[in-house]
Amino acid sequence: MISLFRPGRGLIAPLMIPAAAAALTATIASAQNLDAGKSPERLFADGCATCHRSPRGLAKGRFSLTLSWFLKDHYATSSDSAKALAAYLESVDGPPPAAAKPGAKPSKSAPRPPKPVQ
Repeated sequence: MISLFRPGRGLIAPLMIPAAAAALTATIASAQNLDAGKSPERLFADGCATCHRSPRGLAKGRFSLTLSWFLKDHYATSSDSAKALAAYLESVDGPPPAAAKPGAKPSKSAPRPPKPVQ
């Protein structure tokens, strides 16, 4: 049996366990930010597009600061990515562009030619 009071290896081993645990904890705590360097469009595609088809209307006139806080608390991994995503959502928040639908009737601004007489 090894005594803890005997000088030598018996005293060093119990002191190494807390040092190893501290080193392991420091390594785990320095996790990597997976959203770093991604564009706001990519952040939306990776995290939001599974539930939301479009970014339009998601900002709904909210203040930029409160929107970025909400995104940071619930969806983004950092405050920088939350701010970028909030700015993107605000930039696309608005009415959808008016596009011509296929098969739509032409406007009635020009008169039609008369029917041929039989």
